[in-house]
Amino acid sequence: MKTHTICRLCSACCPVEVETENGKWVKAVRKYRFPDEPHLRCPKLEKAADILYAPDRLTRPLIKKPDGAFREASWDEALDTVARQFLRCKKEYGAQSVAWLRGMAADWGAPWDYANRLMNAFGSPNCIGNGSVCFVGRDLAHTTVYGTMTLPDTANARCILIWGKNDLDSAPGAAENIRHARRNGAKLIVVDPVKTPFAEMADIWLQIKPAHDGLLAMAMIAEIIAQDLCDTAFVDRWTVGFDDLRAVARHYSAESAALELGLPPERVREAARLYATLRPACIVDGNGLDMQVQSFEATRAVAMLRALTGNLDIPGGDILPQKVPSRNMQLLERLPAEVKPVTADYALFNTYHATWGRQVQSCVIDAILEEKPYPVKTLLVQSGNPLVTFMDARRVRKALEKLEFLAVIDLFLTQTARMADVVLPAGSSFEHTQLNRAFIRSSPVRLQQQVIPAVGESRPNWQIVFDLARRIGLEKEFPWQTAEEAIDEQLAPAGITCAMLRDAPDGILAEPIRCRKYEEGGFATASGKIEFFSAPLQAHGHDPVPYFSGPPDGAISFSDQKERYPLIGISGARSNRLVNSQFARIAALGQNESGCAVDVHPQDAGKYGIAPGDRVRIETPKGAVCMTAKISEVIAPGVIRIAWGWGEVSADYNFNVLTDDARRNPVTGAPSGRAFRCRLKKIGAEQPGGK
Repeated sequence: MKTHTICRLCSACCPVEVETENGKWVKAVRKYRFPDEPHLRCPKLEKAADILYAPDRLTRPLIKKPDGAFREASWDEALDTVARQFLRCKKEYGAQSVAWLRGMAADWGAPWDYANRLMNAFGSPNCIGNGSVCFVGRDLAHTTVYGTMTLPDTANARCILIWGKNDLDSAPGAAENIRHARRNGAKLIVVDPVKTPFAEMADIWLQIKPAHDGLLAMAMIAEIIAQDLCDTAFVDRWTVGFDDLRAVARHYSAESAALELGLPPERVREAARLYATLRPACIVDGNGLDMQVQSFEATRAVAMLRALTGNLDIPGGDILPQKVPSRNMQLLERLPAEVKPVTADYALFNTYHATWGRQVQSCVIDAILEEKPYPVKTLLVQSGNPLVTFMDARRVRKALEKLEFLAVIDLFLTQTARMADVVLPAGSSFEHTQLNRAFIRSSPVRLQQQVIPAVGESRPNWQIVFDLARRIGLEKEFPWQTAEEAIDEQLAPAGITCAMLRDAPDGILAEPIRCRKYEEGGFATASGKIEFFSAPLQAHGHDPVPYFSGPPDGAISFSDQKERYPLIGISGARSNRLVNSQFARIAALGQNESGCAVDVHPQDAGKYGIAPGDRVRIETPKGAVCMTAKISEVIAPGVIRIAWGWGEVSADYNFNVLTDDARRNPVTGAPSGRAFRCRLKKIGAEQPGGK
């Protein structure tokens, strides 16, 4: 039997065709946009059966005994326990004392809406996602400039600017689009402190100093304006604040920024001119922009490059998505007006999007430890692993230890789940039907269909949320008995049903695809135009133009301790075999402790007397980890690249004991986890097994 569905083993959300036999997984094939061209392998999809049927999959609920060990429990007992704690905390401390953390391991879609709905109806504003360190902060930056986050049309571009992203490891379908454009003559510019495979094939590679992306974007803006390379007609008709941007950009010329960027000024000018003159051009921005204090300002400046050159909503440019009409499922109106979320200090980020919910995950840790603005006593973590993925891991551990009650929904007994009082086994994306958010953000709408029965007694995320909601008194708010019923209600404004989607494996267009949609109704901003100058940001006390107040200060964590910590540490590359801390224990994916390594440039290796395979100690003011050294020129001298996600395999490898969470972006709350000052010390040769 063959079934069309969406793969959610990572955030790429690739359409796939899955073959099963007697309800068992056989194989899956990713659908290709260019079937006659070479395809990129996806190890995760190839080894999906090893993930789905892993011997350590959680298949029954677990409850922690007084001695700290777990025992198996029924779903009724486990859910009743969680519900009882929700209701107890609400009675003793108020509903806001209960928080829900959503991670990216969950299906990227309707389960987020359902969790938001449950918490809002319960009376707690604290359903928090990880968007402060992922793409939601970028979404706000795009939205501030032109009203929505854009989608690059790489396959049809003549020039592609990749900024802090490597789709070869994170999104094979997107990477194939880029390769297709290259075969058709497109030029490629890559901004990355690491020599990625795309950097190696680029016409221009800008090996930027880590965390200085905003400065580079402003230098490119300055060059484009100075050389009269703007799309003048577009700028005059469709933007506001150009004179303000030009005045600020004068302070960020390629010559003045070159030293800080670590780049020759002529390379900056060359990249700016190529991008501005070879149309259509698009920008692929990624997670490399996210985990830094200057993330919002940097992404906003990058967004303005699109606007200056008129590359918005044209074939081969950056497309404004045609959002699918859908019903808002959040029940925000049920929240008491007097109760503020723990993320209240980030007012713009909280409110800019109708359905994203709140996203500054670090605020939950603050509320637990510091009890500000009030204490959080009970926490439910849905498909996340904060003990490994949050900055300042030691602080996170202290917070989880202080909680009165912790519940976790996950496929595996993660480091975070091991600390829980109750663990609820989730089904994978292949074990249930749901609406995937990637395909309501822009047409066509595709259905993520169930292809295999649930493994063991695991349950889909939607069912866990529905069952818990009813136990805390929200039967009327969750009347649906199946995901299909809920999906039909959510998609009713579009006139699309699950039954229709099952009959349309390639999806359904909610409306015909169009370009230059702004000509019909302008942009979704307060002015109706692209805003180089943002009055809403100014009203909230933020720079109305990126870097209006001056160049970035302290973009790298611990920058004031350069003498003690002379190196810059950056997080390791995302692997196409795992996602953050996910799947590191799946033997078939070849992931074991030997893969946990730090890249050291030959010059630094010589300076510190380090040979390949040596064990080294990496230290910051926050903590230290020990890893195997790999001598590599993928990074510049003075920079080391440290493997991340391996804290799931062993707490000794937890990258985030090195990172800082004290300084955050004032708009999005993003901490500086991407780049920090550190030092390196050789401690001996590699031992068998990576010990």
